[in-house]
Amino acid sequence: MTTHTPAVLVLEDGKVFRGEAYGAEGSALGEAVFATGMTGYQETLTDPSYHRQIVVQTAPQIGNTGWNDEDDESARIQVAGYVVRDPARIPSNWRATRSLADALRDQHIVGISGVDTRALTRHIRERGAMRAGVFSGAALTDEQRMLEQVLASPSMAGADLAGAVTTPEPYVVPAVGERRFRVAALDLGIKSNTPRMMAARGIEVHVLPAGVSAEDLLAVEPDGVFLSNGPGDPATADHPVALTRAVLEQRIPLFGICFGNQILGRALGLGTYKMRYGHRGINVPVIDTASGRVSITAHNHGFALAGEAGQRFDSPFGQAQVSHYCPNDGTVEGIRCQDVPAFSVQYHPEAAAGPHDAAPLFDEFCDLMAGSTGGNRMSEAG
Repeated sequence: MTTHTPAVLVLEDGKVFRGEAYGAEGSALGEAVFATGMTGYQETLTDPSYHRQIVVQTAPQIGNTGWNDEDDESARIQVAGYVVRDPARIPSNWRATRSLADALRDQHIVGISGVDTRALTRHIRERGAMRAGVFSGAALTDEQRMLEQVLASPSMAGADLAGAVTTPEPYVVPAVGERRFRVAALDLGIKSNTPRMMAARGIEVHVLPAGVSAEDLLAVEPDGVFLSNGPGDPATADHPVALTRAVLEQRIPLFGICFGNQILGRALGLGTYKMRYGHRGINVPVIDTASGRVSITAHNHGFALAGEAGQRFDSPFGQAQVSHYCPNDGTVEGIRCQDVPAFSVQYHPEAAAGPHDAAPLFDEFCDLMAGSTGGNRMSEAG
């Protein structure tokens, strides 16, 4: 008879969910958040934007396609802990090299299964994302002691986390085919598919550490600058904001996504705030205020820019506008500058495993670079 190791999820408000150990045994502390995607759990787990978060999968069955060696969005699993309802007993996919449970164990990720994730998601929606802990094995003690550990853990508000996930050294992703442009990408927690999608459009991508100086960034002589996704509170990201202002002063074309959208917004003078439970999933509608077009998009953010749909505002770099918003709750989902070549979106146009409605934003970035003097020089240079 198979025995299962008991496990518990303890939330900071004292709510306890019981289940069984899944993946590694031990303890994990982080912010409990829910992700609504029915596919793409491998991309979710390896997304650096989930650093120091305990991810709750709302889809009831997880792990059916196992784990492969091709779909990671970074070098390792990034989540602090993992919560699922019904894990697959046997993976079934021709690309799988091992099970999800094996991948979690191999990388020492503490998880829990058998949890009513629908009830847990409803609780987080009502009470907001909050600190939590997953405990199993020797770490499983009395509820009061486990709650004390949760309450002693740091909050996501005020967390400066980009330095924990950025590349330690610069690296280059070469263009596929003829090189059209050179882009300096600030790695605040960049996903692997982002440079890949730019490379497919003839962009040579120089991925730079989050702490790079403005001088070293400009020394790349980029045709454009990219601000990546990443974890933590954008209110702490003063260095990336200063870099962005230096780029805007040089009028170098700039494109940001997710955390990068918040960085551009801050550089333009907007504030940020922590959302009640954030947007995390692959089915979030976004409206372009200029065209009225609705895109279904991938999201992973717990912070947002302060503003309203279509709002025009003055910045140190001229006029700017809130270009996109979410009709579900009015959240700012994009910024566009009118007087400097810069724009950003809160969602993920590089989305893997989908959807792909927003992928043409990379083409728009190319058009922006092609319309600049530097972009034309690079195109002529080949």
